[in-house]
Order: sequence, then C-alpha cells, then structure tokens
Amino acid sequence: MTTITAPTRSPAYLKKALYAGLLLTIVATVAPLIDLATADTIGEHVQSAYPDWPGDEVGKDRMAITVYLVAVGVLGLVGWLWTLAAVARDKRGARAIGTTLFLLGATVQLTTLSIGGEAYTTIVPTLHGLLAILPSLAGLVAVVGIWRRR
Repeated sequence: MTTITAPTRSPAYLKKALYAGLLLTIVATVAPLIDLATADTIGEHVQSAYPDWPGDEVGKDRMAITVYLVAVGVLGLVGWLWTLAAVARDKRGARAIGTTLFLLGATVQLTTLSIGGEAYTTIVPTLHGLLAILPSLAGLVAVVGIWRRR
C-alpha cells in the first residue's frame, strides 16, 4: 500500500516576509555607502563624539563603522538567500536554518543598535542602527511562517 502525503504548504505571507527581509537588508547595507558619499552623518557622529580628533582620525573611524555595517549587511544577505533556498526547496532543515539565522541576526542588530564605547553613546548612529534592525522584524514574521508550515 502506498501512502500519499500532501505537499508542504506555507502561509501566504512567508515568501513575502522573506523577500521583504532581503529588500530591507539591501537597503540597510547600501545606506551607509550612500551616506558616506552624500550626507556623511556617520562622520558627523564620529566628530561629535571626538571633537578634538583631526580629520584623518575621524575618517578612519567613519570608515570602520561603514565597513562594519556593510559587512554585517552582506552576511545578512547571504542568510536571507540561504533561508529562501531552504524554504523553496522544502528542506527539512528550513525551520532550523531560519530560526538560527533570525536569532543570530537579531542579536547582532540589537548589539549594533545599543553598544557604546568611550565617548560614544552608541558607536553606530541611531538612524543606521534602526535601519539595520528592520530586517529582523521581517525575520520574525518569516520564522513564524516557517514554523506554521504544514
């Protein structure tokens, strides 16, 4: 006797949440680069924390913050693509992959938003910290959707 099983069915919002997270991560990754080329709020943030620093020292710190934000964003993009692939292929490990990456991403982003140092209230400017946390909100919706799959 052959047993027929129904294909896994995802909630309608799951793929939308995954793609929203991917898009928000792209925005959060590109935003520091656009800021560096235009408004330079990261540089102003460094300058306000260390008003006595010469321009080259401010530039080094500004670049370090920018590189950090872009690197975290690129890692986030890899995570979103991995989760999308796992869900699309209906892999058994999609729940573990999605949940683990959500927890890692949310932890990194909450740390990014809240950690300070020396003269900084927060090392990363608040605007960039808030942009960086947005993908985690989509990630929470996606994880709920992954766990509700039938």
